[in-house]
Amino acid sequence: MTNKQHLRLGFSSCPNDTYIFDAMIHGKIDTEGLSFDLIIEDVEELNKRAFNADLDITKISFNAYTKLVDKYILLDSGAALGENCGPLIITKTDTTIDELKHKSIAIPGINTTANLLMSLAFPEHKNKKELLFSDIEKAVLEGSVDAGLIIHESRFTYAEKGLKKVLDIGEYWENKTGTPTPLGGILAKRELGDKLIEKINRILKRSVQFAFDNPKSGLDFIRLHSQEMSEEVMYKHIGLYVNHYSLDLGTKGKQAIQLLFDNAVEAGFISKPDKNLFL
Repeated sequence: MTNKQHLRLGFSSCPNDTYIFDAMIHGKIDTEGLSFDLIIEDVEELNKRAFNADLDITKISFNAYTKLVDKYILLDSGAALGENCGPLIITKTDTTIDELKHKSIAIPGINTTANLLMSLAFPEHKNKKELLFSDIEKAVLEGSVDAGLIIHESRFTYAEKGLKKVLDIGEYWENKTGTPTPLGGILAKRELGDKLIEKINRILKRSVQFAFDNPKSGLDFIRLHSQEMSEEVMYKHIGLYVNHYSLDLGTKGKQAIQLLFDNAVEAGFISKPDKNLFL
């Protein structure tokens, strides 16, 4: 077991991540002697770092986790599971999902859960173009792609730009499965050992609870990494994706994630994992 007290921690600049990690990285809670080197990047960049085992603790897309179970384990706290909301497919004009079957669709990264969910739901929609999530609305507006698969705060801005919703994949998933939509979670390297991983999970849960109890405590940190977002949009974003599953996955949260893995196995995207997914 590695006895490591200084850990490399990666998460995205999105409000839900800065909100839940603020307390633990700024000494607002007991971190039990742990300190953290921060890497703040787009989630697809974090996915790529995880494939290189570059981070001790990291935010991850569940799609990426399907290929990382040997190296990492999912923590009980910190996850983003949507309740009747998830990635949106948008276009410039009123369009049906069937009409997009052979059209170009911008996606926010091949390893994102948004891409996995779309691939499971609509396997014939294969004409995809990878873009940074924040560039997708512009690409749809300019016509360089026919449609876009949007995540994060884009769901609050696309309509005011004149774009149209084709489908909410989160609603589609929940109607089909009866479970919340797994989007992203927090992983720890298995090589850290059980005791340290359990400590990390305790600290993270404490940080999420602190955020719930003091929602404006991290406002400056959240705003620092969301400079173009209004405070209203930041907290709408947080309210949508930081919920009781973020404090503790519980039985239903784990069921949703397991179901995503089972669907990916059945579709032939991954092999059945031979290690436990959960703590």
